[in-house]
Amino acid sequence: MRNVPGRRLFLGGNEIYVEESGSGDTCVVFESGTGAGRLLWDPVVALLADSVRTVAYDRAGRGRSKRIGPPQSIDDMSDTLAALIEQLAPRRLILVAHSMGGLVVRRAIDKMSPQPVGVVLVDPTPEQAPIYDDWTATAKKTDRILAVEQSLSRIRPLMAALTRSYGRMFPAPTYATMLAEDFTPAGFAQTRNELQAVAAAIAEFRTRPPRRPNTDVTVISAARPTRFQARSFDAIHEYQRRYAEEIGAVLEDADSTHLIPAERPAQIAAAVHRLSGAEPRGAQQKGPA
Repeated sequence: MRNVPGRRLFLGGNEIYVEESGSGDTCVVFESGTGAGRLLWDPVVALLADSVRTVAYDRAGRGRSKRIGPPQSIDDMSDTLAALIEQLAPRRLILVAHSMGGLVVRRAIDKMSPQPVGVVLVDPTPEQAPIYDDWTATAKKTDRILAVEQSLSRIRPLMAALTRSYGRMFPAPTYATMLAEDFTPAGFAQTRNELQAVAAAIAEFRTRPPRRPNTDVTVISAARPTRFQARSFDAIHEYQRRYAEEIGAVLEDADSTHLIPAERPAQIAAAVHRLSGAEPRGAQQKGPA
């Protein structure tokens, strides 16, 4: 199990668990996708902590954070993120979001003043893609699968076998903590809540889209589909490209599946360094070219 110090903040009635590392004027706050929390960013944080301040947290109801009241919507999650940033009061802010976290960050930006100096969207959910036209039916099917996994997660050796691929992608202490916190009955229950939040948000984002970010944005798009994405991959990739073009963002392909934070953490760290102007770790030791 990883041994990383953290603290608890009370935001909007919820007890949120936050981990911070590094230092400097620039603060990088991470927002995870469906089914993930602060642990997703361990490989990226390890590459940034010598040059910027990093903040990774668990959403209400996930990991070490507690939730009071009903499951949160995407708007609720964005309220929590905005409140977290207000309490941290960074001088310069960069937001990094994965998958569903892109919806949370984009909505939260509407509530922030001042605005972040940069945003990195890592394989973000493109709500305009046609695959989301009937996403409610897909979400129901996925929820049934998650319900089975939730039941199986009570058999700990079986869950370790089923999640072995995560053990290959993440550091051993991170994976052990994921098994203890995320791949559990409570963790799967929270994932099911988050899936429903995404399903409810799609129509709202289409009719009431977040404003265009008034900052530099980098969109990093996965270039390799998993077997579960075979039918939807091209549409997702195309609509990520369209979104990047619409807002004038830098678009990068990552030689990775959807889990870019685990497979290509250096690419995310490089995008953050460009936005922050901070030198990556070890750069100061390099001699002239």
